[in-house]
Amino acid sequence: MRRVAALAALTLIAPPAGAHEYWLSPSSYRAHRGDTLAIAAYAGTGFRGEGKPFARARAVRLVLRSRREFDLAPLAVNGDLTFARWIAEDELGAVAVYESNFTALELPAAEFDAYLRLEGLDGPLRARQALGAAAGPGRERYARCAKTWIAGRDSARLTRAAGLPLELVPVTGPAASGTALPGARLAVRVLYRGRPLAGALVRSWNRPLGRAAAPLDPAGRDSVGAAGEARSGPEGIATLAVDRPGEWLLSVVHMTPSEDRAAADWQSLWASLTFALDAPSR
Repeated sequence: MRRVAALAALTLIAPPAGAHEYWLSPSSYRAHRGDTLAIAAYAGTGFRGEGKPFARARAVRLVLRSRREFDLAPLAVNGDLTFARWIAEDELGAVAVYESNFTALELPAAEFDAYLRLEGLDGPLRARQALGAAAGPGRERYARCAKTWIAGRDSARLTRAAGLPLELVPVTGPAASGTALPGARLAVRVLYRGRPLAGALVRSWNRPLGRAAAPLDPAGRDSVGAAGEARSGPEGIATLAVDRPGEWLLSVVHMTPSEDRAAADWQSLWASLTFALDAPSR
């Protein structure tokens, strides 16, 4: 709990410039057959963010996985804040998936190291500390791997991996049922290039929902501290308390030495999963 409080303070007071979650936000987390749905993307801290327009040059993959997989990229308009719209084909649930290519950034050494601490990236931080002043500024390239779950009765649609380079895949817990129960915990598997990743720090945030299971405007709300965190174990599984109604964001970052040393010294993948839980019926 002390570490969660410390992370909340860092998030609310002085988030490093590079430490921004990125998530998909649907027009509604519930759908009936024939409903029109849309998704947008946000980047920010504390589950508050600014809308990010669709950039075709950055998009590797934009798909909807329901009864079958649909390519949403042809529906996207370059520069539009709405990534795609579609009509729900059933009420069994759907996962929207977005993957970007890499983009580079550079941060001052102290700011980069603070970002590594915040995201629990202990390996890269130790490597930079071993170099001392020679570590220099943080030269990084990063890519996004985001998913959102539009709830439905077929939980297999949620628990099936989407094949992202880094992703969070629910194993057990309330995300599929769509109901927040007292004491409920969610087990998620962290997959890196399809294999379980141990030691990754998974963090969660929670916000109230608006009407019709719609997210409240992420750009118009205050930042909040992380609701919880957990490290993934040997099988890549991290378990977090997910026992409140509302909108949930789970996020994890994995950093390795860059495969393109001319562009950056380090490369990171940022994975997120958003979903919503209803209050229990009385």
